[in-house]
Amino acid sequence: MNRIITLDEFIIRRQKDFPFASGELSGLLRDIGVASKVINQEVNKAGLVSILGMNGSENASGEDVAKLDVFANDRMKDFLKTSGECAAIASEEEEGFIHIDQVEGKNSEYIVVFDPLDGSSNIDVNVSIGTIFAIFRRKSASTGPIEMSDFLQKGIEQVAAGYVLYGSSTMMVYTTGKGVNGFTLDPGIGEFCLSHPDMKIPQRGKYYSLNQGYYRSYSLGVQDYLRHCEKEGIGLRYIGSMVADIHRTLIKGGIFLYPETKDNPDGKLRLVYECNPMAFLVEQAGGIAITSNLTRIMEEEPTGLHQRKTIIIGSPDMVNKAAGFIESHIVEKEKNRASNVLSD
Repeated sequence: MNRIITLDEFIIRRQKDFPFASGELSGLLRDIGVASKVINQEVNKAGLVSILGMNGSENASGEDVAKLDVFANDRMKDFLKTSGECAAIASEEEEGFIHIDQVEGKNSEYIVVFDPLDGSSNIDVNVSIGTIFAIFRRKSASTGPIEMSDFLQKGIEQVAAGYVLYGSSTMMVYTTGKGVNGFTLDPGIGEFCLSHPDMKIPQRGKYYSLNQGYYRSYSLGVQDYLRHCEKEGIGLRYIGSMVADIHRTLIKGGIFLYPETKDNPDGKLRLVYECNPMAFLVEQAGGIAITSNLTRIMEEEPTGLHQRKTIIIGSPDMVNKAAGFIESHIVEKEKNRASNVLSD
């Protein structure tokens, strides 16, 4: 029988892989792991305590806030504030970033962004939800104040990213740019244990994932790709929680799409809190992550903490096929535009 490797042990072993092996990044990853255990406990007993339902407010993105959203957000902040490893944090639930007072003798070099509870609209019906996070090395001087530019870095600047899935089992999946590893929480010992080493996304899968109800709002290129999926017998699987949908895609292969619609012409998912972390993970596992404009997600320049972006992400063969359908319509549109200019 193979010896169990815990998350803490794995992080310590891999510390030498980090470009700046000071121990801060290792500490941050462990802090996020501990915070997620606390959140998991509350998620598992949500139906037994008065923490289901909405709390009557909206978050910085204009969405209704669930009570469990607030709990998860507060716990993540608590653990990241007290460790001394983090200089500042930004949450999808907060308007701006939050500066953290430095622990004496430390100049923290890292910032953390997170979506404390992705898929929170599913909480009341007991569907899988999750936490998404990313870690950046700050750009500003460690002896000076935190600046917005520290948070508005491209996805390619992420030094770590991951998610925690609260489902039939609780899993933490993360990357530091050296591959992707998954850890399952063993409730018997209260530890995340390595269960999915060196995760690789299949070249293609049997499922596509998006909200089919918006079909008529999607671009002609996306519509063509969806008809192609139907013709090829590719099944539709959509949970409505990005963490759960991406986790299935990562394990079994497939494609996840959240393109623009008439109501959300720029997309709906947040670039900083959702798209970039997931893109980093999927690329490290051998997948592809692009926008509906066919640009690489992680090379997009963020313009705000809550900027929204389209995303097409998953198995290479399927993302490339979708891009082909979209590109053909972009080319056709350009031809028509050029033709109209000449006729004028």
